[in-house]
Amino acid sequence: MSEHDKDIDTETGVETTGHEWDGIKELNNPLPRWWLWTFYLCILWGVWYVIAYPAWPMIKGATEGYLGYSTRANVEADINAFNDKNADLRAALTEVDLTKLEEDEALSRFAVAGGAAVFRTNCSQCHGSGAAGAKGYPNLLDDDWLWGGTIEEIAYTINHGIRNEIDPDARWTEMPAFGEILEKDQISQVVQHVISLSSTEFDTAMAAEGAVIFDEQCSACHAVDGAGDRAIGAPNLTDAIWLYGGDEQTLTETITYSRFGVMPPWGPRLSQSDVNAVAAYVHQLGGGE
Repeated sequence: MSEHDKDIDTETGVETTGHEWDGIKELNNPLPRWWLWTFYLCILWGVWYVIAYPAWPMIKGATEGYLGYSTRANVEADINAFNDKNADLRAALTEVDLTKLEEDEALSRFAVAGGAAVFRTNCSQCHGSGAAGAKGYPNLLDDDWLWGGTIEEIAYTINHGIRNEIDPDARWTEMPAFGEILEKDQISQVVQHVISLSSTEFDTAMAAEGAVIFDEQCSACHAVDGAGDRAIGAPNLTDAIWLYGGDEQTLTETITYSRFGVMPPWGPRLSQSDVNAVAAYVHQLGGGE
């Protein structure tokens, strides 16, 4: 473009870009030097960064960068440093007699604090962050324990799990599906009897019929009075604490189809010190015995 073809603003004497909006023209002023140098330096810094640090994604990872920096390595180093500091406590927690853990105040505090972290990472997804459980997942804050709530029994359950096919020492009992054994009206009668064990609102006549069936079919595990047998994982039906629900509809479903909750064994996944720690944490929540 020749000098004669340039559009020069008459007020400032500066060439315009040729853009005009409602009579307002854009001046073609050069960028400030400081801005240009900052921009160039940012480009140089960006080039250096992608060479020095992990940056470009590859098939099996990212470029490592010549500085060899790794956030994962930093985190691992921090974890190892803390593990080294607590090595004596972890070793003691691995070997401790859990029934005497509270006698060592420092070790007990370490176990509860560490167990809380293990619980939040591995157990809270089912039992809740506060360990209050949910439908089908036991509340660990109350005194209603299947297979026992002593610290040793809790540790055993954590180690081996419940009704899983991985650990041969898992806690195991199985309630039959009485829908294949009893008639529907018989199941309804048993439901009314079970409700009568913990409530005043039930059908008296049906409950009386259900008591006979309960004695024949259910008392072997739940006991004649319905108080259950914790040693074999048979729930107490008299305390109004229900894992799946104690209303008529839910009890009918439970008796008809049975329940089969499964807990994985944590022994293969956690160290013994972590198992002992989470057992100590759960035990001190309030429901442990």
